[in-house]
Formats: sequence, structure tokens, C-alpha cells
Amino acid sequence: MSERLPPIFLEIEALTKRHGGKAALDAVSLSVPTGQLVALVGPSGSGKTTLLNLIAGIDRPTSGQVIVAGTDVARLSESELAKWRSRSVGFIFQFYNLIPVLRAVENVELPLLLTRLSKKERRERALTALKVVGLADRSGHYPRQLSGGQEQRVAIARAIVGDPSVLVADEPTGDLDAKSAEDILALMETLNREFKKTIVMVTHDPRAASRAHVQHHLEKGVLKGD
Repeated sequence: MSERLPPIFLEIEALTKRHGGKAALDAVSLSVPTGQLVALVGPSGSGKTTLLNLIAGIDRPTSGQVIVAGTDVARLSESELAKWRSRSVGFIFQFYNLIPVLRAVENVELPLLLTRLSKKERRERALTALKVVGLADRSGHYPRQLSGGQEQRVAIARAIVGDPSVLVADEPTGDLDAKSAEDILALMETLNREFKKTIVMVTHDPRAASRAHVQHHLEKGVLKGD
């Protein structure tokens, strides 16, 4: 990785998020060591995605702290938060969110449009990311020409192309058949093990959860233990 990260990558203290009068998260505290693959598990409506969004700086807490790689995310202004997300976080979604009219390499390049890299540098990085996920030979294909598993690989290449310090994944295998899901989980393990990426994953899939170093169980916004 391109930056020196603290031993404890993620520190959450008494984190609460309320929607109206209801607590989506209630005084959640946890820590995640740098380089760990973490699964957030629990029933629907338990607060898993809310916690993921707070870690990624997509949402702001009602109270409490979210410190990611030494940065207190909740204290950043909107402009600072946008810059921090583009530099530090890679997003992996259940439904890929690829742009249908763009080729695979162009989809992967999208996050780099916010950087000062030249067009040539962007293309080189995008091709390298596609090589990492095993799709160097599909760089010119459109999403409609790819299988679901291949689309998710393109989405993962897009997530890692800027060399983020953390990958956040929301049900990354939820829309895949068993074989494709297994391939994606193996790829995520590789990114964690060989590329030292800290990964926080929301999942209902027992197979995905079993690949994590630690599982954090949430129920009704409360952390129940590992």
C-alpha cells in the first residue's frame, strides 16, 4: 500500500445513528486492526448497512466517533469528506453499478477522473486493476457482454483502481450464483492477503461471512459480540 497505516485501522466509539426517534445504531463500539477482513452480519434492519455507510463517510452519525486510519470522519466538512472518500475508500455493491454504455476499462477509470492523472495514466491504472481481478482480456467489453461474476470483478477493479486504504462491500455476493460467488470471495481474500487491503463487508451469506477473520453481529442496532 502507498501509505503507512496505524495498527488499529478503524476505531468506533459509542456510535449512534437515529432516524427520527428510532435508533438505527445504538452506542456501537468496535475496533478493526489494519489488514483485517471483517463481516457485519445480522438480520435485515439490524443496522449493518447503516454502520457500513458511516464507516465509508456516506452518512454522518447522530453521536459518537468514527476514526478511519487516523481520520475522524464525522468531523470532516462536506468538501473534505468528498476528497477523503475518493482517496481512501473503494466501494463494492451488490448490483455492480456499472455504466452500460461504457466499456469495462472505462468503468474502472471513472474514480480516476477526480484525480490529476493524465488520460494515459488513468488507462494504465485501469488496465492494471483489471489484470489484478483476472479480466485483462475483457477490458473492451461492455457490461451486457459480461457474466454477473465478471461484472462484479469489473466493479472490484473500479473499487481498487485508486489504491484505497479500505474496501467496503455491501452484499458483494448477493446477486451471484454459487460458483461466481465463490470466485468473488476468493478474489476478496487475495486483495486482503496479498494487497493488504482492510475490508469491511456486509453479508447475509454464511459462505461469505465464514471467510472473514472476524464477524460482528448486529441486532436492532446493537452489537452482540463476535
